[in-house]
Amino acid sequence: MNKHLKQLIDLSEVDKEIDAFEPQIDEVNYKYEAALATKDNLDNEISSLEEEMKNEELKKHKNELHLAELSAKLEENKKKAAEIKTEREMKSLQLEEEIAKEQVTFANEEIVRLDKLITAKKEKLEELTQTRNELDANLSAIKADVDEKLASIEKARHEVFARKEKLVGGMNQKGLAFYQKIRRWAKNTTAVAVKEQACMGCFMHVNDKVYADVIKGEEIVTCPHCGRILYMAEGEEA
Repeated sequence: MNKHLKQLIDLSEVDKEIDAFEPQIDEVNYKYEAALATKDNLDNEISSLEEEMKNEELKKHKNELHLAELSAKLEENKKKAAEIKTEREMKSLQLEEEIAKEQVTFANEEIVRLDKLITAKKEKLEELTQTRNELDANLSAIKADVDEKLASIEKARHEVFARKEKLVGGMNQKGLAFYQKIRRWAKNTTAVAVKEQACMGCFMHVNDKVYADVIKGEEIVTCPHCGRILYMAEGEEA
């Protein structure tokens, strides 16, 4: 096989290894980022619950104040009843008392309803807070595990970059420029194998002359359809 072709194939494989590090890094980071996102969601839910409970406590307090006012009014009406002189005054006082009693019933029902809501939300808040605290305790362990894996990936990536640097240093600059021009659009399919007389980049059939040149491997051959660098797949000649 042509020396320069071999170098281009080797460079293509090294570039594939380098590009493969990014998804590995994303996968490792995902676990920690997912834990942080879960914590943020819990924090937001806790804040919302606390705000809702605060509003409900305020409503309950207002109903309690109103209830106290109504009780005072009913007591006052009892005193007024002893001073009534006409039937008209009596009917008016009775109407006021009926309205006040209805309002008392409503206020009591509302206080009971709000109490139930507040109790349920307190229980939910305790549950969420416990989950958040457990997650907080685990975050440092998750981060340590992620950092360890990232350090391992970074070490491996450094070794691959060193191999690439050594490879590129011994390459013909014209051939390297040619490779980089194709890689800009072909990415990790810059150099591809030929199988069953077809380019494995565009999967188009190549003619007999191109196929024969690829088999010989004496020069750099590109696919007449897509322009990728071609080489013979292992075992294809047989």
